[in-house]
Amino acid sequence: MNEAKFITGKLSRHILKMASTSSIGLIAIFFVDLLDLFFIGLLDEIDNVSAVGIAGSIVFLLTSISIGASVSAGALVSKSIGEKDIFKARHYAINCALVSAGLTLIITVIALLFMEEIVFMLGAEGHVASIALDYLLIVMPSSVLLSLALSSIAVLRALGDAKGAMLTTLSGAFIHLALDPILIFSMNLGVNGAAIASVFARVTFLIVGVSRIYIKHKLLITPKILILSRNSPAILNIALPAILTNCATPLGNAFVLYSLAKFGTDYVAGYAVISKIIPVCFAFIFSLSGAVGPILGQNYGAKEWRRIKRAMLDAHKVNLLFCILISIILLMCSNLLIYSFNMSGQAADIIDFFCSFIAFTFIFNGMLFLSNAALNNLGSPKTSSILNVGKATLGTIPFVIYGGTAWGAPGVLIGQALGSAMFGLLGVIIARRLVQRITFTR
Repeated sequence: MNEAKFITGKLSRHILKMASTSSIGLIAIFFVDLLDLFFIGLLDEIDNVSAVGIAGSIVFLLTSISIGASVSAGALVSKSIGEKDIFKARHYAINCALVSAGLTLIITVIALLFMEEIVFMLGAEGHVASIALDYLLIVMPSSVLLSLALSSIAVLRALGDAKGAMLTTLSGAFIHLALDPILIFSMNLGVNGAAIASVFARVTFLIVGVSRIYIKHKLLITPKILILSRNSPAILNIALPAILTNCATPLGNAFVLYSLAKFGTDYVAGYAVISKIIPVCFAFIFSLSGAVGPILGQNYGAKEWRRIKRAMLDAHKVNLLFCILISIILLMCSNLLIYSFNMSGQAADIIDFFCSFIAFTFIFNGMLFLSNAALNNLGSPKTSSILNVGKATLGTIPFVIYGGTAWGAPGVLIGQALGSAMFGLLGVIIARRLVQRITFTR
């Protein structure tokens, strides 16, 4: 029987165990993406790096949609486990995956229909646009597979199976790493080889994740139309706001990319490297919010109100300490990163500026991630969406425009950081009030 693991025991230990095991898998994935860009850089054509950077922002958007849709699986399955209702947990697991896949399919089809317009809107022209389009045509059709895989990972985390979630992500990362040099160099497929490797990695994610749920947890069942229709409103009530929430970051990043493109393609290439550095360095923070979600969900289902408050406090302490540590490391290693990716001129300048000044502000991103986890798992997903849409619009566009006008390309990053700080603090205030209300009124 799948039992609620998080309603007893030391919360800080649960948080660190879930976050660390999950981050290992995520770091592996993001590190492979970083190596992906490194290999592409070895092709010795900066247009390739710029094109993959632009294509990557679109892929990131679709991935974020899938992650957002999978949030419903984590929230509803963990709550059902906390309530000790295994029947409900099984049906939520399969139905959340189906709804997630359906939503991802619809959005992917729309994106494919307008792909050229989207690429051009992001500032790609000529050869750069052609490379980006070829890459996207290979990767985007596999978005539905990734959606199902991410739902399986969310279910594993909801069950407290951090090891299973880690092994799932590690398996895909291993396949990607193994195929990258073969397809890019040995088979002379170049950028398209990197795209094909990504597709194989996604297939691996799905196979390993679903197998783990079926074999170890016996949670995979045949879906029933009646129960699916009955569960869909609850699933969509979490999934749709979470999709809006998760889309906020890539949309904000897309505007940053568009703003940097005005200053030259070298800045775009530099930002492409930055966009790959960020996930590797801050994967633990992404994992931290994912770890806190099931812990909050299970304790919410078990009506352990005081443990909810304590879990949030411990998570924020971990976020603060980790971000300070990583910021110091990036400051010390900025020149090494620039050299490793063969960057120079404006591309090198923007990477150095990020590592020296901007990285520290990810503390505020971590605050917002944790606030989203609390809001999504404690019954306020719409508030989470409002926060993140606000960050992507009011917290990004005016700040980036002003920063770019006042200080050029570095100002674009400054503006983005200021918006993150404002909404990170706001998220903490709102989530804290929600937790206090739950703690003292129930």
